[in-house]
Amino acid sequence: MDKIRVGFIGAGANTVFRHLPGFQSIPRVHCAAVANRTEESSKRVADAFGIPRIANHWQDVIADKSIDAVCIGTWPDMHAEITVAALQAGKHVLVEARMARNIAESMAMCAALEDAPKRLVAQIVPAPFSLNHDATVRRILPTLGTIHEARITFCNAIHVRPEVPISWRQDATISGVNTATLGILYETLQRWIGPTNPAWITATARTFIHERPDGNGESKPVTVPDSVTVLGHYSTGTALVAHVTTIASGPPISEIRLDGLMGTLRMDLLKETLFLSESGAGDELKIHPDPGTTPGWRVEADFVDSITRGLPVTLTSFADGLRYMTFTQLAHQSWGSDGVRLDWPLMKTTARK
Repeated sequence: MDKIRVGFIGAGANTVFRHLPGFQSIPRVHCAAVANRTEESSKRVADAFGIPRIANHWQDVIADKSIDAVCIGTWPDMHAEITVAALQAGKHVLVEARMARNIAESMAMCAALEDAPKRLVAQIVPAPFSLNHDATVRRILPTLGTIHEARITFCNAIHVRPEVPISWRQDATISGVNTATLGILYETLQRWIGPTNPAWITATARTFIHERPDGNGESKPVTVPDSVTVLGHYSTGTALVAHVTTIASGPPISEIRLDGLMGTLRMDLLKETLFLSESGAGDELKIHPDPGTTPGWRVEADFVDSITRGLPVTLTSFADGLRYMTFTQLAHQSWGSDGVRLDWPLMKTTARK
């Protein structure tokens, strides 16, 4: 093909900030059509990026035989339906994180990919925080010896005040089992530690502010917790501790820490900075990424390379998306059942890349 013609379904902040500029920077790509929530917003995006056509409905983009690939930038409640339709129509798919609302929708996406022609590429937008450090973390990790604890900490104050309007992220009908940044941070951790899943997890959660105003000032129920804590255990002996909250006053924290027998790796995800300390040492050493291992944001270029060169999808495959969705759903089920301990399900958790 001379050009890969991409249609955009949903053009929210990340699509406008990253995906559209990313695709337009690739000579082999033509941004062909856009379908946003309203005709007005579709036209606004089309005018801003020189997209020649707007569609009234997302189904029109799927039905357009001239379009080779779709970039899905909607809220999670539409990811599975659009992805399945696109793959069945013979189109490549780049879908925004979060993968879907729950395991069932994620598995439907994986099944559609398995049934699709082998030439089709399906990719989830990856967690962006550690892209330039992933290779360095994986190199250093064995030097830590036995990993005793893996800790995820995310604290900010975005929802600490009751007058802050409700977000789609706080609406379970849109967000599903996803809770704040729990899934996206776990995705980062699983990239580092490899294919091992926790043997079991247990979770507790709290909603401190139960109603918030919507855009019209009307009170709406908050159906996603403000705070969640997850404990888990890997068969390797590593303990998992994850705490995510959006009602913490004070300076924000977003980090992943791996404590091993011989030392500790800690990544400050807000500053995108990696630190290493030896066992018993009081000081941390700032670790710069290994030379030649800092790809930065290449999501759109990687997607096109997978289409044109047959390269495997690594950031992020549907198989990896299903793993982090399994984690978030188990956490959701546990805190919804008074912290019951849940084993990682024995189910098919792979999909072709």
